[in-house]
Amino acid sequence: MAERSGGLAAPARRRRRPASIRARATAGAAAVIAVALVVGAVAFVWVLRSSLVGGVQTTAEQTLDTLAARIEADGPSVVADQDDDLLVQVVADGRVLAHGDDADGPTLPTTDGVRYRHDGESWLLSTDDVDLPGGGEATLVVGAPLADADAATAEVSVLLAVAVPVAVLLMAGVTWVVVGRALRPVDRMRREVDSIAAATLDARVAEPGSGDEVDRLAATMNRMLGRLERSQEVQRRFVADASHELRSPLATIRQHAELARAHPEVTDTDELAGVVLDEGARLEDLVTSLLLLTRVDERGVERDTAVDLDDVVLAEAARLRGLGVAVDAGAVGAARASGDPVLLGRVVRNLVDNAARHARSCVVLGLGTGTGTGTGAAEAVLTVDDDGAGVPVDQRERVFERFVRLDEGRARDAGGSGLGLAIVRDVVRAHGGSVAVSDAPVGGARFTVRLPASD
Repeated sequence: MAERSGGLAAPARRRRRPASIRARATAGAAAVIAVALVVGAVAFVWVLRSSLVGGVQTTAEQTLDTLAARIEADGPSVVADQDDDLLVQVVADGRVLAHGDDADGPTLPTTDGVRYRHDGESWLLSTDDVDLPGGGEATLVVGAPLADADAATAEVSVLLAVAVPVAVLLMAGVTWVVVGRALRPVDRMRREVDSIAAATLDARVAEPGSGDEVDRLAATMNRMLGRLERSQEVQRRFVADASHELRSPLATIRQHAELARAHPEVTDTDELAGVVLDEGARLEDLVTSLLLLTRVDERGVERDTAVDLDDVVLAEAARLRGLGVAVDAGAVGAARASGDPVLLGRVVRNLVDNAARHARSCVVLGLGTGTGTGTGAAEAVLTVDDDGAGVPVDQRERVFERFVRLDEGRARDAGGSGLGLAIVRDVVRAHGGSVAVSDAPVGGARFTVRLPASD
């Protein structure tokens, strides 16, 4: 019966486990050494064989020259007493005129350099034409034995046939041991990292201290674990702070709703609606800020649009004046940066709103161009000043952290979420710029934003 759809699936085929680096390195080294040794052995045998055959040929040619001179002087009969392990014949018109003791067989070939089998052995023949004393010509054939050369070549071949596999096995064993020792710290690190869980990100792998690639790998992994630990801490703090910030307006709405339900004579509809609207706006701002931070963290920003920052700053100055805030924008000049218009507008608005909340009487805006310190690149420089209490020196980095509000800010800003300056920092950094806090000439805080200028 056919199996129903959705039933138990057949067991998945197990994937073939790939060979380890140690095995692959050993196999690769053995293959390379084997090829090199085989090629070297073949070349050596060929060179040895050629050298030995060349020596035999030289001996045959020397004997040939000596006998040729004697034959031309005394006749072919001088070869009859030639018995020093050489084949010697004087051949004319296919007939043997004279021969040495070992060449009484058939006529030898008269082709120079040919190999010839005689009495089960291999000989190398060397020939030359000679003039006979009584007139006429003949061919002198001298054969030198190749038995010693063949025997030496065979012995060397046998030795190499044994030595090459032994050398390959020895090299493979050495490679196996050396690679295993080299990878042992890596395997230990693997086990250590495998044992690290989300709750134990403070653990670190042991660094060998050898200064080599493995040691640098361990240091890199420890730096990565450090970044993960810091990221986890920031995430946990962010979740905790976000939960607290979200709980506060929700609790306020619930309390007023419960009070209005239990004692309708105490709280009227208009008062409840006002509370709900205010706390709802606070919730909306908080959620919008969280989504914006998430977008910047995960996807970054688009930096291919030219933004006229002076238009953005002047628009914010006009908005503040409409709210009754005194704004001095006389130092705003032309400046342009590449980036996301919405996010850069959010940067300016957050800084301006922050200055308006903390200013006693006025906000001063400035915008221009400058040169980056150390880089020499053109920058757009935005300054936002207030004449408030300023930011203490020891809090000027902390003020950009998420959900951080200083005591003065908590006292005067009941509706703030503590995310405005964090958004400024993250967006500016995503655009390749920087933001810093210093003392303002008017007595409060100056926020300075530097962004790469656009043409």
